[in-house]
Amino acid sequence: MESRGETPLTMEVKTSSSVDEQPTIKYRGIKAMPYILGNETFEKLGAMGTASNLFIFLMQFFNLKHITAIKVMSVFGGTANFAPLFGAFLSDSYFGRYKTIGFASICSLLGMAMLTLTATIDKLHPPSCQMGGVATCVGPSPMQLTFLFASFGFLIIGAGGIRPCNLAFGADQFNPNTESGKRGISSFINWYNFTFTLALMVSVTLLVHIQSNVSWSIGLGIPTCLMLVSIVIFFMGSKIYVKVKPEGSPLTSVAQVLVAAIRNRRLKLPEDDAHLRLYNYLPLNSIISILPYTEDLRFLNKAAILTSEDQININGSPTNPWKLCSIQQVEEVKCVMRVLPIWASAILYHVAINQQASFGVLQALQADRHVRNGGYEIPSASFAVFQMISLTVWIPIYDRIVVPLLHKFTGREGGLTLLQRMGVGLFLTTVALFVSAMTEEYRKQLAPKNTNGPTISSMSAFWLVPQLAITGLAEGFNSVGQMEFYYQQLPENMRSVAGAFYFCGMATASYVDGLLVSLVHEKTKGGSGDWLAEDLNKGKLEYYFYLVAALGVFNFVYFLVCAYWYRYKGDGENNVQLRTQSDKDFF
Repeated sequence: MESRGETPLTMEVKTSSSVDEQPTIKYRGIKAMPYILGNETFEKLGAMGTASNLFIFLMQFFNLKHITAIKVMSVFGGTANFAPLFGAFLSDSYFGRYKTIGFASICSLLGMAMLTLTATIDKLHPPSCQMGGVATCVGPSPMQLTFLFASFGFLIIGAGGIRPCNLAFGADQFNPNTESGKRGISSFINWYNFTFTLALMVSVTLLVHIQSNVSWSIGLGIPTCLMLVSIVIFFMGSKIYVKVKPEGSPLTSVAQVLVAAIRNRRLKLPEDDAHLRLYNYLPLNSIISILPYTEDLRFLNKAAILTSEDQININGSPTNPWKLCSIQQVEEVKCVMRVLPIWASAILYHVAINQQASFGVLQALQADRHVRNGGYEIPSASFAVFQMISLTVWIPIYDRIVVPLLHKFTGREGGLTLLQRMGVGLFLTTVALFVSAMTEEYRKQLAPKNTNGPTISSMSAFWLVPQLAITGLAEGFNSVGQMEFYYQQLPENMRSVAGAFYFCGMATASYVDGLLVSLVHEKTKGGSGDWLAEDLNKGKLEYYFYLVAALGVFNFVYFLVCAYWYRYKGDGENNVQLRTQSDKDFF
């Protein structure tokens, strides 16, 4: 039975617990940083040193054709990027960040050790291809693939636990209520990003060089040893860590609102002053900002309809949170629902980025990679460093030079809005794909004709630098803006899953990328020519780049529509003045 015409529900009852009864937390701050940053540095060196050249490893050591290798990497990458969503839930709900990181690190070590064994023990990988060409290569046996995929499984579990927890665990060591603690958190995030970039640069240069030119066993063994060092350093600091107990995942609140709205679907919403007559409860001493009531997505408001059957605890909370939710919870879910269309545009963005990590590497393989005539030959996977250099150089330029200049014209503190930055990144990925297509056409023109096997084009692989540099710029706009967008627009109590949102976009893109490659390969291999032939010189890779670029154009238009109609968090009917008409003109 619906309760209509009731007065606003106001909670004046205080909980039995007081602030004085809460245990005192001893924040060690800087003292814990050597252990945490040491763990972060070696863990990233280990993880990235293993993953950065994995695509080449599958082709050269397991004799997989490049289409098959791309499919395997798409599934592996997609699953590894979806795993943090489950890792964040388990950490927040049951185990806490300390136990989750410890368990996940051990799983990563096992995965790396198993992968190293596949390169070391002859029975765990097929024999190398003979000189006769690809047709004489023997593929991996079921046992060898099982052992390989088992190592991937441990790496996925490790990624699922480490990625959503490592940054938050470091921030837990500082008191967020003091100025020194806030500075410590800011400093830790800066050092975290520095170690991430350092690990990436070392992985695609030094470790890739060892793997490609010295030995795969040594090249994979080094990251494994670094991961072991990471685990030792992590557990050395166990006695001084602040270990925050799990308090429940914010994803549970999202599920409660959806279930309650469905269960109350037959009830009618109050017609007048709905925001005053719906159930409104916020826990005592909550530091979460109160979101204003909004009229869009009205179906979700039914989760906050208070009926005569609902029971309320003494502290004001509902007895059954799966039947009744507060309007604050409803508005938090609305924030998530509004972000989803923008998030969807990131899928094809990541698909475009992925092309440089797969087909970009293949382009480098069939190009002249020598620094000088007959000099050092750069490993194909190492060309990704130009993408990272572009990103690393652009961020301080944008922050120190471009933003102040744009501020003079736009009047905005950040120069551009987050959605505008993301839009620029989407546009640049499309430009990078067109450049990739034109570079591929030029590479094929300089490749030897009428040969039996794959041959090397006389085009210098440094012609790939422009497409990689543009891709790095795109990441500087979209990837950075995307992370900040999720952090700002998701509810405050969901910031721990903001990174998981980003990784889920990457995961979906990996699956879409693998599906797209499969479809194009199957549809074109029997016609006038396979676009994605094993020998790029006999394929039409440039057509595939143009196809993905065309999809990027449609995705860009879709993003513009979503960005134009996007309602920012806190922009409700109670405070419509937050968004002026000038803001509406251009997202």
